Amino acid sequence: MDVFVLAVFILVYLGMILGGLPGLALDRTGVAVLGAIALLAAGRVSPGEAWGAIDVSTIGLLFGLMIVSAQFRLGGFYARVARRIAAAQVRPTTLLALLVAASGLLSAILANDIVCLAMTPLMIEGCARRGLNPLPYLLGLACASNVGSAATLIGNPQNMLIGQALNLSFGGYLLDGGIPALIGLVMVWTVIAWQHRGKWRCETELPPVEAPPFDSWQTGKAIAVTAALMAAFLLAPWPRDIVGLTAAGILLLSRRMATRTLLALVDWPLLVLFFGLFVVNHALEAADVLDRLYSASSAIHVM
Repeated sequence: MDVFVLAVFILVYLGMILGGLPGLALDRTGVAVLGAIALLAAGRVSPGEAWGAIDVSTIGLLFGLMIVSAQFRLGGFYARVARRIAAAQVRPTTLLALLVAASGLLSAILANDIVCLAMTPLMIEGCARRGLNPLPYLLGLACASNVGSAATLIGNPQNMLIGQALNLSFGGYLLDGGIPALIGLVMVWTVIAWQHRGKWRCETELPPVEAPPFDSWQTGKAIAVTAALMAAFLLAPWPRDIVGLTAAGILLLSRRMATRTLLALVDWPLLVLFFGLFVVNHALEAADVLDRLYSASSAIHVM
């Protein structure tokens, strides 16, 4: 058994759990990259093996969908949705239900990370204006985005990886995952509403929030491309990574939206984190560590 590879693997995933390594200014991406570098430097993985370990189809799909989400964000779509929800003249529990439904739906179609990042400051702003406690709404946004993203194969990077690796049917997975995700959204609303009964009001300092103004043309482009994207995923046998990259390419062909502006909203640290994890996981598999651990545990169990 290669103890060094196992140690690197454990250290990297400990960093994933903790968000970094104690005493160091490393985040999850830094930990994953450091693990991959350690394996390369120790000769456990060659440069060719490292490049070959990266699942290009998953990275391509994730990148393409990040560009689509960036188009929505720059078109002011997320800001419009968040502010419309926050301004709705309804009871606090109904407002929470609207937020849970909207964030869950958007996260099933677009990357859940960007939905949270784009809508969080705007919901805080809306709650501050209305004298509402922002905590239950931020919890609702975070939980609903994660639960809703599980409904489709493009809702989060983990699902993208699973779908690409197993070549799962988009429509088939939607039928399997949609109902549990819907039930999960109902449970999210129920638990948060119960926990915060009688705690809906509080004064919050109004934060300065800058968001792109709503642009109907840019948002319309994003909606049209996303609709075509979903239709292709559901009806056509084309590879999802190629479809996602094609969608990104169409949006990059713009006379008004600069390429660097769209690319600036791509979550590059997340992509690099996946690069590192692909290398670390490949090294563990190539070293046959898991099989040896399984055999050892089976032997102990028999004894």
